[in-house]
Amino acid sequence: MHTATQDKLTDLILERLEGVMPAQRPVALHEPSFGADAWDLVKDCLDSGWVSSAGAYVDRFEQGLVDYTGIANAVATVNGTAALHTCLLLAGVEPLDEVLLPTLTFVGTANPVAAMGAIPHFVDSAGDTLGVSPQALTAHLAEIAERRGDICINKCTGRRIRALVVVHVLGHLADMPALREIADHYRLKLIEDAAEALGSFRDDRHAGHWGDSAALSFNGNKVITTGGGGAVLTNDPGLARQARHLTTTAKLLHPWALEHDQVAFNYRLPNLNAALGVAQLEQLSGLLAAKRRLARTYRQAFTGLGSVRLFAEPAGCRGNHWLNLLLLPDVGQRDALLEAAQARGLLLRPFWTPLHRLPMYTEVPRARLPVAEGLFARGVCLPSSAALITDGEAAQ
Repeated sequence: MHTATQDKLTDLILERLEGVMPAQRPVALHEPSFGADAWDLVKDCLDSGWVSSAGAYVDRFEQGLVDYTGIANAVATVNGTAALHTCLLLAGVEPLDEVLLPTLTFVGTANPVAAMGAIPHFVDSAGDTLGVSPQALTAHLAEIAERRGDICINKCTGRRIRALVVVHVLGHLADMPALREIADHYRLKLIEDAAEALGSFRDDRHAGHWGDSAALSFNGNKVITTGGGGAVLTNDPGLARQARHLTTTAKLLHPWALEHDQVAFNYRLPNLNAALGVAQLEQLSGLLAAKRRLARTYRQAFTGLGSVRLFAEPAGCRGNHWLNLLLLPDVGQRDALLEAAQARGLLLRPFWTPLHRLPMYTEVPRARLPVAEGLFARGVCLPSSAALITDGEAAQ
């Protein structure tokens, strides 16, 4: 049962939220924005007949990602899951290996691990970044892990801990320098799940600079989209060559023979999708500026509302504000707010259900997870499309 105080706070939050939102309903959580060039480039693909996984737009899109992120190599893939699966393969993950990853993430982070026959091992989040907590991870590994030469063993299960996957949750960068140090100490491969983090920087370095490899996503709800789409980023030229080989069914170069030298996958991004990606990259700076204006507008709207607060980007970071997160003071407030917002055509959403609560992952190893549980109980994601407010509206 809701208390009168909770009901009053829900009304106050919705009143301030509706002051930001357009009158037309429903207001979705995140919608793509397309410029005029998108039509022209996609039509050029159709006119040329180059619509599949070979074509000039794939190369242009990959080069655009390299130019923007400053990371030496980009390999475009059919979606973010394919990109992350490729990163796990590059890390040498094998069946029955354990892979450390946060419980507070989209299920797509854990599913490729499980599909490989490896075992997700859930760790806690940091309240100031939403990503993996270096402090909690250090304490957990000190308790359960043992380094034997160049490998890390879980003393409780006897299995090898092969890799650490760090997720940049909602586009906010985790404390990557500290997590890189932990990974090096325990001889872990470090993968950045940067699916939500195109356009996010820490200390002027783009997401993906700290990991051995990183995965991007260009799903329809991301800052830019190729319809589906993803990419593997890496500064290691050897890993880049391997990623390109693995994502093109390990086909050996030959004028006509169809020869393959290992088990691999048809994961390359189609040229048709890449054409849309090229057009979207041209819009990226404007989209990021619009999303920053929206975040500033939200911050002003919720100032002075007791202990309700908009999550702020971590110190030293410049985030993409993919989704704006409202943190509530009372764990009993969230569902009442979601229900009332839905009735008004405002499609707010909770965090993803922590992965250790999902039926297929209840029995896998995990650390203590108090921060992740608290964030899930109190966090609500607000509508965050770049086109929600105009320059004039933001200035009012």
